[in-house]
Amino acid sequence: MYRIIQKLFPTAYFFFVLFAVLSPLEAQKTNRTIDPEIRAAFTKARIPVLRTGSPAPDFSASRLNGTQVRLGSLMGKVIFLNFWATWCPPCREEMPSMEALYQRFRNRDIEFLAVDIQENRNRVSAFMEQFGLTFPALMDVTGRISTQYGIRSIPTTFIIDRNGNIIASVIGGRDWNTPEVAAALELLLAYDR
Repeated sequence: MYRIIQKLFPTAYFFFVLFAVLSPLEAQKTNRTIDPEIRAAFTKARIPVLRTGSPAPDFSASRLNGTQVRLGSLMGKVIFLNFWATWCPPCREEMPSMEALYQRFRNRDIEFLAVDIQENRNRVSAFMEQFGLTFPALMDVTGRISTQYGIRSIPTTFIIDRNGNIIASVIGGRDWNTPEVAAALELLLAYDR
């Protein structure tokens, strides 16, 4: 009996962890359809669109300067939510294009939030300064926020509409500073639901 339990434990543990990571997102799924025009624009930008939008899990985190940001307080704005770390090569590669996109949209109704996972404030601050990055960096020191979002690989980016629904996600680094991405975000900003 002990040997059977010993053999089954790794499999049972795997499913337990998988359920624990995915359940926060799965529990909140709704059947909100995504406008076909927005779907087409994001598809053209090669940003995978979800079949239906699902509410983004709310969280609070501190910026590098110590002020708190709560996702729920940003309702009414489009959110570009990126999970990353300073040691991650694809994260480093995509940061300049994120900065360019941020500069393009910074005075619009869109919030850029780059959530650093489990690193210290000094390291993140030095990284942001070294690469001339000015978009807001948030600290997920414990990894709780990344767990809420089911992050299994970084970078991972979510696009959240004005109603607080995740409509698209991208796993892996990419060039964010393209005309197609800008056009998709412009359309999402113009969309009033």
